[in-house]
Amino acid sequence: MAGKPSANTMKIAVLPGDGIGPEVVAQAVKVLEALQKTGLPIEMSEGLIGGAAYDAKGHPLPPETLSLAQEADAILFGAEGGFQYETLPRGLRPGDGLLGLRKSLDLYANFRPVCLLPELIGASTLKPEIVRGLDLVILRELTSGIYFGEPRGIGRTAGGEREGINTMRYRESEIERVARTAFRVARQRRKKVCSVDKANVLETMELWREVVERVHGEYRDVELTHLYVDAAAMSLVRNPAQFDVIVTGNLFGDILSDEAAMSCGSIGMLPSASFGEGTRGLYEPVHGCAPDIAGKDVANPLAAILSAALMLRYSFGLDDRARQIERAVRSVLAAGYRTVDIDEPGMRCVGTSEMGDAVVSAL
Repeated sequence: MAGKPSANTMKIAVLPGDGIGPEVVAQAVKVLEALQKTGLPIEMSEGLIGGAAYDAKGHPLPPETLSLAQEADAILFGAEGGFQYETLPRGLRPGDGLLGLRKSLDLYANFRPVCLLPELIGASTLKPEIVRGLDLVILRELTSGIYFGEPRGIGRTAGGEREGINTMRYRESEIERVARTAFRVARQRRKKVCSVDKANVLETMELWREVVERVHGEYRDVELTHLYVDAAAMSLVRNPAQFDVIVTGNLFGDILSDEAAMSCGSIGMLPSASFGEGTRGLYEPVHGCAPDIAGKDVANPLAAILSAALMLRYSFGLDDRARQIERAVRSVLAAGYRTVDIDEPGMRCVGTSEMGDAVVSAL
């Protein structure tokens, strides 16, 4: 996950998407533009994805958007979805655009850091003594599992009753590569990996545990433990600070990372990054499109801004620039700025744009 220093222009594909995506991505772009003015060689090009792309082009991932992403060094994504698209056929729904992009670029490892900033300890729904010191990473396999397994669909039984089918599948090679990524990440942190599965019920997860154990043989300096997903969900509420790196499959990682987000005060605070074998990554806030608040200038843009920081660190090797953004975010929070999702008594509740402006000023 080491980035590459870049003396040349850094090409970034900006895909705002739907709902609050355009609003929060605009603030991340604002921050990048501020750094651009200090000499950072950034070139940003915008494309359509999700519902916005379907409305304009008839498909959630138009060829020109895929080409833009393939030619970019990194991708900054917002969100996808909306109530009006829920009845579209499979393959044309907004989420199919993002899934297709991840699959086409083989971005198989989703890196979701969950770190409680001290400034937000009062915003967490958990007691301060439970979340103090929370700093973990959820490493989610992203291009296989039940979201992609075949056969799938809604059909009828021999007796004529409707039934839905989804198939959980994992090949050894798919498990091996995400497990290696988890162990490498842990080596840069506290050297602890917890593999989360459901091996007591699912054969797919039996294979998962077996392969993770085998790969662990290459990383004996890292401690490996296992938890069933139900126990992991409980532990993330009871004692989240015990975890360092959690590695898990697509479905479980999707659910557990959203649960862990609330320990930090809001899902609006969590950035994420998706990687393949190279340095190109897709960076996005963990939150969804939130159509109920879209266009109201109330969404928290900090996850999108922190996703831009991850991009500079991991795709471009610019750790100093990433830290500059992260320090600016902490400075703004320390000054009492809050969006409605993390607001506390005595703080200054601001909108999306004003929070973005505050971060730019803090830079």
